[in-house]
Amino acid sequence: MKGVLLVNLGSPASTDPKDVKSYLGEFLMDERVIDLPYLLRTILVKGIILNTRPKQSAKAYSKIWWDEGSPLIVLSEKLQDKVNQETSVPISLAIRYGEPSMKNGLQELYDQGVTEVLLVPLYPQFAMATTETIIVLAEQLRDEFFPKIDFTVVPPFYNHPDYVTVLSRSIIEELEKIDYDHLLFSYHGVPERHIRKSDITNSHCKIDGSCCQTPSKAHQFCYRHQCYETTRLVGEKLKLKEGTFSTSFQSRLGFDPWLKPYTDRTVEKMAQEGIEKIAVVTPAFVSDCLETLEEIAMEADEIFKENGGTEFTFIPCINDREDWVKTLSRWIDEWALSK
Repeated sequence: MKGVLLVNLGSPASTDPKDVKSYLGEFLMDERVIDLPYLLRTILVKGIILNTRPKQSAKAYSKIWWDEGSPLIVLSEKLQDKVNQETSVPISLAIRYGEPSMKNGLQELYDQGVTEVLLVPLYPQFAMATTETIIVLAEQLRDEFFPKIDFTVVPPFYNHPDYVTVLSRSIIEELEKIDYDHLLFSYHGVPERHIRKSDITNSHCKIDGSCCQTPSKAHQFCYRHQCYETTRLVGEKLKLKEGTFSTSFQSRLGFDPWLKPYTDRTVEKMAQEGIEKIAVVTPAFVSDCLETLEEIAMEADEIFKENGGTEFTFIPCINDREDWVKTLSRWIDEWALSK
């Protein structure tokens, strides 16, 4: 019997600093998120970050929290419910960090007799801290608790024509409502070393401005390439004029080099250079969350206007849009009906 596990990143259980601290501890102690040796990671996370960041993060979460709960969880549940109505197999939901856990999601499927699971990481692009950590944990849980379950993993879908169509449609629907000078594609940042660690050729990824445009099998696991390719494909789909759209990276942590250009500095510079009206979309996320609703829709908006910008438009993620629901459901049914 076949079933599906949709997996998103995660969220604290509430805006209470204790819950935020618990969530951040689980998230940041993952070796694929902060890829330092265990002792150094422990000192950094438990000795520094968890003693300073939870209150600040809790305040940020309180700005975007909905009456129903965490936006990411609520939106993921809505997506699950809608897909469940469209498909022929059981659909469970899990988050990598927090609840509902991946173990509980797999248990729910297993209790229904499922032995073949389609694992769907809800991230369009591959990254160590998203797709890879989901796959690794799923395999660990299978080995320990569910030895009879087989996995099929949905690969990164950043360049899938169906996804590009849905994303493009979600963008143009918002752009048609406004007057804008520039469209910024803001992706979640990662340390540059993550790109090099994911390079299966051990030589291609130099992050020099050309490697992401030079064909290579390294692109299969290159987050940077996949982000720029998402932007390029949407630009082509929407026939955007060169110079009216660009790519940046947000949410950096610590002092190591992260992917550039940085979103906050890009938005600031645009305003200072006389660009008055911008729209920002966040295609590294399927579901709106802290990084989109607070960091972009609030913080980036404030930075832009403080530096001379006049109009800032945040374009929501594809969330539980009907065209996304139907696209995802079709992918699932095609897998379910295959041998």
